[in-house]
Amino acid sequence: MINRRHFIQQSSLALSGMMLGSCQLSGKESGTSPTQAQQSDPVVVKARNAMLAMQRASWEQGTAIQAMLECADYDMLRLMVNEALLRSMPDGRTCVLYTDNGVTDPVAAGAGILKCYELFGDEKYKQAADKLYDYCKNVAPRSDEGIVYHVYNAREIWSDSVFMLPPFLAAYGDYDECMKQIRGYKKYLWNTEKKLFAHRWSDDEQRFINPHCWGGGNGWAAASFAIIYERLPDDRKAEKTEIASCLTELLDGLQAAVLPNGLYNDFVGEQDTFVETNLSQMAAFAIFKSVMTGAIDRKYLPFAEKMKAGALAQVDELGYVQGAAGAPHFNSPGVSTEAQAFLLMMLSAAGKIV
Repeated sequence: MINRRHFIQQSSLALSGMMLGSCQLSGKESGTSPTQAQQSDPVVVKARNAMLAMQRASWEQGTAIQAMLECADYDMLRLMVNEALLRSMPDGRTCVLYTDNGVTDPVAAGAGILKCYELFGDEKYKQAADKLYDYCKNVAPRSDEGIVYHVYNAREIWSDSVFMLPPFLAAYGDYDECMKQIRGYKKYLWNTEKKLFAHRWSDDEQRFINPHCWGGGNGWAAASFAIIYERLPDDRKAEKTEIASCLTELLDGLQAAVLPNGLYNDFVGEQDTFVETNLSQMAAFAIFKSVMTGAIDRKYLPFAEKMKAGALAQVDELGYVQGAAGAPHFNSPGVSTEAQAFLLMMLSAAGKIV
């Protein structure tokens, strides 16, 4: 049996309250390579290595790319974006491995592609970002109201899409389309009573395919709001206020359902579902990042620390985040690329709090 307690105690980053921020250092900013900068942070090193060893679907590659963005590990960002472009489709979607039913999942890498163009100036990145944007605006299937579906084989709206699509639109500078999609997803999926997102809506059947408030879906939304707030310019004050309100509403719903150990049931608040790890990392990341950017009040920090502690207690000696909604089906406890990525993002954001 894995002795998690011993591993955590041996790590200088464990439950002592010390922030793990070295993940944010890159060779360009620190004068050392990311590997050198992180040698004193075994949780970060092992979690990153475990993530890079995993096979990845389109949204997983995009989420790993977002982790490299948040950690400012720009050398690895470039390598991962290059791989994303290698696996592009003629319609502009990136990161596609053979058959991919995703409409919005392949968009998750978009902000990383734009960052590579900013950093390295290679026109291939701009061309890929432009083509991906054209796909989002003019090709991707959508509802009569213009809200982009999540999959190709059904006219369905999923909470996952809140993370996959709007942050790229904001990074590209199409703030109106970004907000349109956010409002549409919230219109279809928001549970006003629980202050949480339901998971899947069918446009064909005009009903929820999955009315449960899946933890992962709510984590995707929380992380998206934190990222979008930072990307909206100061002259978009009304939109920034709206996004901050979306996040605080969601955090209030999550705070009402958190378990004593800082984790959640896989379907939030439903005690007959397994206890899951990644939502805590996703929500903690959203809080740490949003406090740093001024989107939300510091009163949420103790909540974030509780979730952070709960998640760190699930990290094994190889750096895997155990107990997450596990790949490839996400319906039982396991490990996943996104759980590894959000551990890195959570710790990087926590390290920036002053």
